[in-house]
Amino acid sequence: MAAIIEVRNLTKMFSGFRAVNDCSITVEAGSITGLIGPNGAGKTTLFNMIAGRYAPTSGQIFLDGNDITHLPAHARFHLGLLRTFQIAHEFSRMPVIDNLMAVPPDQTGEILWQTWAKPGTCRREDVEITKRADEVLDYLNLSHVRNDLAGNLSGGQKKLLELGRTMMTEARVVLLDEIAAGVNRTLLKSLAADIRRLNEEQGYTFFMIEHDMDLIGELCDPVIVMAEGAVMTHGQMEDIRKDKAVIDAYFGGGRVEA
Repeated sequence: MAAIIEVRNLTKMFSGFRAVNDCSITVEAGSITGLIGPNGAGKTTLFNMIAGRYAPTSGQIFLDGNDITHLPAHARFHLGLLRTFQIAHEFSRMPVIDNLMAVPPDQTGEILWQTWAKPGTCRREDVEITKRADEVLDYLNLSHVRNDLAGNLSGGQKKLLELGRTMMTEARVVLLDEIAAGVNRTLLKSLAADIRRLNEEQGYTFFMIEHDMDLIGELCDPVIVMAEGAVMTHGQMEDIRKDKAVIDAYFGGGRVEA
């Protein structure tokens, strides 16, 4: 498989502290790639640079072979690079359906005068977007909370809603930041199944930070291990679980549970 994300010699400094240190990684198109490491390893900083929130101190980021190092986050969104957050960023006072309908870019009705000049176009788009949003809710088994305020959802439902928002646009790569955090085991099984289905049925590439080793082992191949801002190793989870250097750095020398 070809690389869809390539990071070359990426470094990020914060007031003299090297959060990411000459880091190079590749994420293959169509994969579910895991990123693990101890707290402070630089994982979220790396994600923030890939997503466009932080500019790197040095190094390059490529999406499908094109240099996006200096593109703003919204431009990367339009290229199909999306992310979710460890703490869900829903519009809490809007209904679930409206949270999804707000995602598609370049809607005619976003420009006030066009709602007057092109009412028919606005209505047609609204019908199409509503239909797509309802399909997403059905896909994620969230139709029963369609009209609930997003802020009233459980933690797991909010994570599903975040995943649903990536389905409302032409996503190619989705960065998942601790998707399991705050999610009960029942909903987590559903969430994992949805990620796998989107990967297998719709060709999504996922790059995910996660501390739940069972989830990483279930979904991810390969797995990249970071420590002290750099890549320590990568490979299949079954091999990483046996790697003494990883156990010492990440797990404090303890046994890695399956």
